[in-house]
Amino acid sequence: MHDDKKNGIPGEKVKAWLERVPWEELINTRGNTFRRLPPSRQQGLDQVRAAELILEALGVIKRPLIETSKGLLLGFDPQRYQTAFGKYARGR
Repeated sequence: MHDDKKNGIPGEKVKAWLERVPWEELINTRGNTFRRLPPSRQQGLDQVRAAELILEALGVIKRPLIETSKGLLLGFDPQRYQTAFGKYARGR
């Protein structure tokens, strides 16, 4: 478990995530943090601007974010957790 609000996120980690998934999947555009941003920060995003935005406003990251050897699991989805973690997804 990494507390990004307490410890921050290295820029290289954000870059690595954005190499694995498009920014549209990593940024929670429906969340309060994103919606409170001025339109100039919400519009015209690309991979580079998204990385800058994430580092400036960590709250825009879709949560939970679980990093595995096979990829990133973004947002809560019981079916995807079951597929990824099998019996461990049920708490056993």
